[in-house]
Amino acid sequence: MPLLEPITWRRLLLEGVLFCLPALLLLLFIGHLGWLLAPPTGGGSWISLFYGLHRMQLRQRRRRRELAMLFKRFRSGADSLPDTLVMLTGDGHIFWCNGLAQQLLSFRWPEDNGQPILNLLRYPEFNDYLQRQAFQRPLTLQLNNQHWVEFRVMPYTDDQRLMVVRDVTQMQQLEGARRNFFANARHELRPPLTVLQGYLEMMTDDSLDAHMRQRAVQTMQDQSRRMERLVAQLLELSRIEAAPQGETHTPVDMPTLLKRLQASVEGLSQGQHPLVLRVNPQLWVNGNEEQLRSAVSNLMYNAVIHTPPGTRIEVSWQRSAEGATFQISDNGPGIAPEYLPRLTERFYRVDKARSRQTGGSGLGLAIVKHALSHHDARLDISSAPGEGTRFGFTLPARLITLPPRVDPSVSPLSPQARE
Repeated sequence: MPLLEPITWRRLLLEGVLFCLPALLLLLFIGHLGWLLAPPTGGGSWISLFYGLHRMQLRQRRRRRELAMLFKRFRSGADSLPDTLVMLTGDGHIFWCNGLAQQLLSFRWPEDNGQPILNLLRYPEFNDYLQRQAFQRPLTLQLNNQHWVEFRVMPYTDDQRLMVVRDVTQMQQLEGARRNFFANARHELRPPLTVLQGYLEMMTDDSLDAHMRQRAVQTMQDQSRRMERLVAQLLELSRIEAAPQGETHTPVDMPTLLKRLQASVEGLSQGQHPLVLRVNPQLWVNGNEEQLRSAVSNLMYNAVIHTPPGTRIEVSWQRSAEGATFQISDNGPGIAPEYLPRLTERFYRVDKARSRQTGGSGLGLAIVKHALSHHDARLDISSAPGEGTRFGFTLPARLITLPPRVDPSVSPLSPQARE
């Protein structure tokens, strides 16, 4: 009979570990799930201890959920901001950016996580801005000869920085337009003011004869009227530019408006320009009546002012496949092709000498351009030397409306009609 191997304490310990450890882990796992649902049972003073630990664990889980929700809201709010946000480390590495940074700065996320900002924005001015750390004033920079952006960098923590980037392209364009506007206005107002000043000094001479004095008075009146027209057109242009964008639903009786302008244009022409109107009497549109009147009147007045006597002028207002189309054409001398792209610029005139004689300010077509832009339309110009000129625009079909119905059973003199 073989002898039994003696049992040592090491063997007992090994067997206990091998058999008891899986059971212990299983019990801990089951106990952890039960702990999340309810505190373990116990007796005596252990009840309050288990209950307190259970409540502490529930609070920690609730706080983790709240922090996760708060971080999610922060990310959502940062992505909805109108400015670009970029988080940088102290040495200029990116560790977070919002969605607008991917559009304005062409960042890729999360591929650009950890990238040095100077590797993505390779501009000497921006490099100097970060190296000098002169963050008291923003840096304005043009990216890829397209967008103008403004950089602002501010400390976020001891070793982190927040960079805010804003698209200021429109502000730069408006600033340039403002400078050009005042420069051109000063240039246009200086000649008539110089003439007025010279004739006023002449009027102080007692030896001036009556004929010369009358001529001086007439010239000063002409120059003052020229400045008055210039100021009126400047105010009209600024009023149109400041008007809110968006379509208006006010019906405009374009046929009646054109009939009234016909009388004014014929009075301005004094019978020297044959004028022909082809107007659809049922073609009404929704829009701003004042702006449409400014656009159409400037085109019709220009046709008379800038063409020689005997020029035939035709005006058309008809329905087309694209919408409501206005055209005004003449058989005058025409305009050279190199001048056509600049006709709608402020104060631009092809023949400056003739414009001074006729009192033109160079603002009429600029007014037309801005008035049409408020109605989602643009001015089309076609001309060639010796072949006449045609101006036109088309209002979208969605702006066309029907004239208001008039009940034929109601007499114009009846109380119902007066109401």
